[in-house]
Amino acid sequence: MKKITIIAIVASIIGFVDSAYLTIIKLTNSPIYCTPGLGDCESVQNSQWATIWGIPIALLGSLAYLALIFCFVFEKRIPVLKQYSQFIIFGISLFGFLYSLFLTYLELFVIHAICQWCILSAICMTVIFIATIIRLKELQLRTSK
Repeated sequence: MKKITIIAIVASIIGFVDSAYLTIIKLTNSPIYCTPGLGDCESVQNSQWATIWGIPIALLGSLAYLALIFCFVFEKRIPVLKQYSQFIIFGISLFGFLYSLFLTYLELFVIHAICQWCILSAICMTVIFIATIIRLKELQLRTSK
């Protein structure tokens, strides 16, 4: 497995653990731990932007990270993924990256509070998106020879 793929898998695992934590906090109405001085996670978690149609955004993030992990791990083992995994991963990571940008904008300019856990997820998705672009570029170079 290539180094760039391993980096993307590690970022996906970290993103999954992070978003799973946020999902559990949201579903159980538990207090969220936020490092003092690093933000106001409660305000972000309790904002109208933390759910969409009653579904926690963090749960959707968890599912996206799980889908990415699945694709990365099985892309060479499952025939349909051999053919389409690069594009599935690109689609998920592009959407996740853009949605993370939108959520970060909301934190900064609408909610006026930062959630360190949300920023961690945005960083993970950014790393995955960049890794995906690199992987697609490598695929393009291999197939053009």
